[in-house]
Amino acid sequence: MPVSPTPTPRTAVPPTIVVVGHGMVSQRFLEALAERGLTPAAGGARVVVLCEEPRPAYDRVHLTSYFSGTSPEELSLVEEDFMEKHGIELYVGDPAEAVDREGRTVTSRSGLTFGYDTLVLATGSFPFVPPVPGKDATGCFVYRTIEDLLAIEEYAKTAKTGAVVGGGLLGLEAAGALRGLGLDTHVVEFAPRLMPVQVDEGGGAALLRTIEKMGLSVHTGVGTQEVTAGPDGAVTGMALSDGSALATDLVVFSAGVRPRDQLARDCGLEVGPRGGIVVDEECRTSDPAVFAIGECALASDGRVYGLVAPGYEMALTAAGVIAGGQASFTGADMSTKLKLLGVDVASFGDAHGAAEGCLDVVYADSRSGVYKKLVIGQDGTLLGGVLVGDADQYGTLRPMTGTVLPVAPEQLVLPAGAGGPVTLGPSSLPNEAVICSCHNVTKGAICEHATVPEVKKCTKAGTGCGSCLKVIGQLLPQPEDAGLCGCFAHTRSELYEIVRTLGVSSYAELLDSHGREGARGGDGCEVCKPTVGSIIASLAPAVGASGYVLDGEQAALQDTNDHFLANLQRNGSYSIVPRIPGGEITPEKLIVIGEVARDFGLYTKITGGQRIDLFGARVDQLPLIWTRLVDAGFESGHAYGKSLRTVKSCVGQTWCRYGVQDSVKMAIDLELRYRGLRSPHKLKSAVSGCARECAEARGKDFGIIATAGGWNLYVGGNGGATPRHADLLAQDLSDAELVRLIDRFLMFYIRTADRLERTSAWLDRIEGGLDHVRDVVVHDSLGLCDELERLMAGHVEGYRDEWAETINDPERLRRFVTFVNAPDAPDPSVRFVPERDQIKPDLDILAGPVLAVRTLEGSAS
Repeated sequence: MPVSPTPTPRTAVPPTIVVVGHGMVSQRFLEALAERGLTPAAGGARVVVLCEEPRPAYDRVHLTSYFSGTSPEELSLVEEDFMEKHGIELYVGDPAEAVDREGRTVTSRSGLTFGYDTLVLATGSFPFVPPVPGKDATGCFVYRTIEDLLAIEEYAKTAKTGAVVGGGLLGLEAAGALRGLGLDTHVVEFAPRLMPVQVDEGGGAALLRTIEKMGLSVHTGVGTQEVTAGPDGAVTGMALSDGSALATDLVVFSAGVRPRDQLARDCGLEVGPRGGIVVDEECRTSDPAVFAIGECALASDGRVYGLVAPGYEMALTAAGVIAGGQASFTGADMSTKLKLLGVDVASFGDAHGAAEGCLDVVYADSRSGVYKKLVIGQDGTLLGGVLVGDADQYGTLRPMTGTVLPVAPEQLVLPAGAGGPVTLGPSSLPNEAVICSCHNVTKGAICEHATVPEVKKCTKAGTGCGSCLKVIGQLLPQPEDAGLCGCFAHTRSELYEIVRTLGVSSYAELLDSHGREGARGGDGCEVCKPTVGSIIASLAPAVGASGYVLDGEQAALQDTNDHFLANLQRNGSYSIVPRIPGGEITPEKLIVIGEVARDFGLYTKITGGQRIDLFGARVDQLPLIWTRLVDAGFESGHAYGKSLRTVKSCVGQTWCRYGVQDSVKMAIDLELRYRGLRSPHKLKSAVSGCARECAEARGKDFGIIATAGGWNLYVGGNGGATPRHADLLAQDLSDAELVRLIDRFLMFYIRTADRLERTSAWLDRIEGGLDHVRDVVVHDSLGLCDELERLMAGHVEGYRDEWAETINDPERLRRFVTFVNAPDAPDPSVRFVPERDQIKPDLDILAGPVLAVRTLEGSAS
């Protein structure tokens, strides 16, 4: 039935995007369309979604949490007004039945027909049920949807014993669900061990011992031959391939999934020999007008991905291509960390040691059910690993995959006291460390709060047995007031954590919920407003805020420069700095800058950051100048913001006989990656192509110097009144390693620095200094690196040029006037006089009339 407007006849304009399927990947695709302005509400395409299930997309990853009290509504991934807000037509319980590629139409089960310009297949997968006799008996279920769980829950009320066919990820979750429903539970796995894809023999053995201690019966190395039923057609048991029989009242099939590609087959799209809709790197099928994403797609690397993360990447790729951009999906990391039946299980990289000549470093403790294995290459490179029972090191080890370990590998698997790392107090614990075992509250969750009562209220930590209260007190800030201002008792870094963790997207919400009692409901102050505005801007993709700093409430939070996206000068005029990545510019673009400066009568100056500054623009002229520059391919250089300014470069090995790396390309790549990144203070960078250091990289917040073996990364440099040479963070890095470490360094700085604190001052102030920062961003000592990288990826993906966003929106343009009641009137006080064939501010106007000064009689003149 439709939950949105009735379909209208297809028209040439706007185009129509039809999405078949509405699971997790499909919803992410719709969000990506909205983010790119491709939905009807943004003036984009008509978007139609055909959903087979009776409810919109929900969190299938946490499906089992339904049995622990999470309602279907709480599992939903769709905000209440998402479809209406974006004008998307969603039809639940009405799946696509046929596709006519020649006529470009899709017909639903109810008979509705929709024309399309672009078709996106997100049909997912279906559970594989072995073709055994009795598989359709009453009491046989699959474990895939909320409706499946509801049916299992109802049937289990009259059952005593349950059996799960399949001992993989989902099979063990199903077994945990049956056990939670009070059934005696069996797991039947055809492979010789549990989770055969993720763990090796040793890991499977450790997992088996732990699960059997919980009272589950596990049967490995055997298959299901038949499901037996009684006279009423209900399940009574199972016959196994080893000749044994198993009495059971309920059977759940969880033996893997298969791509749901029948719709594609029926309309003649190419599918793989073993299933899956064949797609290229852009997620296009054999028909350029049809895309396939998620578990139904056979990716360009020949794999069907059954995890949600690769599906999300495909969704973003397809949306980016449909939006006219360049995007590709060429494969994904299959590393996994999860908790099954209360047991931590993780695998990463070459977990099974398939690489030639590799060696295993193994620690096993059968009494505690702990198994750790690292796969090491002949040169000491970490290739992969398996962790069962204790996966605390996963956050450290996974990012190290492909690199030579900084310590002996046995130190990373052995427990403390047996040659492994020794933990020194609660402050050195990783954020994933569970402090309150009663309520499974981690250190990271506790550190987001300021007082013990707040921790108890928000996390329930300390309200159980109480044994963790001492540690909680040690983790929290000391009682002295180190608050940001009179409005907030929290520091800037604490406010950052609150915004990030709770998804706060407005200043008013943060002030009312976490401000001092006397400040709540007020307007804030000039200290906290721009600080919180910067925090929300830096976390915009993660907290769902607009990335445009002048949208809604955000506009009132900005400093003077950000308020008009330009630098205010002493006579009330503004300067404009277009971005010139790496200092590289074509003659054509130089001509455009010259023409703009000439036509608007602007003063021009080459800056120290290898850019060209245009001075003397009035507020009302800014959009006109931006339009000329944007049309020529320029964008905002963010010279007005506390954000990345420039990444300077020398010419590098391309031109210089001393250069050993392409410093220009690296500088351009870095500047385009970090452009627009809001931070506690401005950020500057440089890339030198050799040790002669022509780009002055060691005087920057993060500087890069080329070596014969790669790149050296320096951090914490600073010019200005208190110069400081940057310190070496890591050396001989590959391009990918360099970018990954800079991502982490910048996000850690943004996360922990004080208001208006440059990286140099932050590095000197932060406890442990450079060594601590190196431990965090290189060795992932706090387990934060995955999140830091994720936040940076969100920034990169969500970046939009603020100048272009302004000139393309009439509503946003309305603010760029000198006088609201006379928008066409220029500011009469902005005047200039000539100097050296250019202009300069008329300082006499600024100074006012000259007054005669008379000295007192008898005093010196």
